[in-house]
Amino acid sequence: MVIGFVGLGIMGKPMAKNLCRAGYTLIVNDHHKENVDELVQAGARSGDLKQIGMESDVVITMLPNSPQVKDVMLGENGIAGYMKKGTCFIDMSSINPVDSRYIGDVLKEKGIDMLDAPVSGGEPKAIDGTVAFMVGGDEKTFDKYKQILTQMGSSVTRCGELGAGNTTKLANQIIVACNIQAVSESFILAKKAGVDPECVFEAIKGGLAGSTVMNAKVPMMIEDNVEPGFRIDLHIKDLNNALECAHSVGAPVPMTAQVQEIMQYLHNNGDGSSDHSAIIHYYEKLADTKL
Repeated sequence: MVIGFVGLGIMGKPMAKNLCRAGYTLIVNDHHKENVDELVQAGARSGDLKQIGMESDVVITMLPNSPQVKDVMLGENGIAGYMKKGTCFIDMSSINPVDSRYIGDVLKEKGIDMLDAPVSGGEPKAIDGTVAFMVGGDEKTFDKYKQILTQMGSSVTRCGELGAGNTTKLANQIIVACNIQAVSESFILAKKAGVDPECVFEAIKGGLAGSTVMNAKVPMMIEDNVEPGFRIDLHIKDLNNALECAHSVGAPVPMTAQVQEIMQYLHNNGDGSSDHSAIIHYYEKLADTKL
């Protein structure tokens, strides 16, 4: 099976490497030549969008947002124009589920199957192949291609028809953002009240307040390490999609709106490329206190 892979960023590059290690033949494409070169050294080969469309049995994208996915797949000289009937497109990008369904409808007319399969776990889990996949699409298509996803993730769950994967991812991103916000608020409270944040972390991480988010982000906050596992700007994009989706279905999301405004403040003050744990900077600013 030949897999075309477009988008070799923080998440895409290690996930593509895991497919190479699993023995798949990969044709890769990315705006950054050094990322392509790194995959070529791992056993893949470079190709343009036309080559990927013509030669691939499955095309995977891991791109920032809907416009990029639409352009790569459906734009002028897009991949879909060269794909054969009976092939499959798996979009691992986190985009608006409305756009997933639109792309799927266009591809269906061409005889091409599609799954939306966004992931959660961040760069460390992308590297070790343990991300969680939230998948939307036809059950038969899911069963046929699930094995590819299991080479990159430890959890692969079909959530419903096309678009359900990205809807689930939006729910995930709301929970992650609000969790980081709550952690930031509580740890600044502790520091302001004179308690060592490291002691607070050790005391509560094994209790009900403990979480994967806390375990991953509090050490980064304490060290003021903002090296991005997931950038503020990308989380803003996801929460914009969440707000748009929520408004369209009439779901109340006041917490999402608040944390989105916090992230927008951070974007406007130089933290857009920082890890989303930089939410702590907002609370440090308000409290005039460094964690």
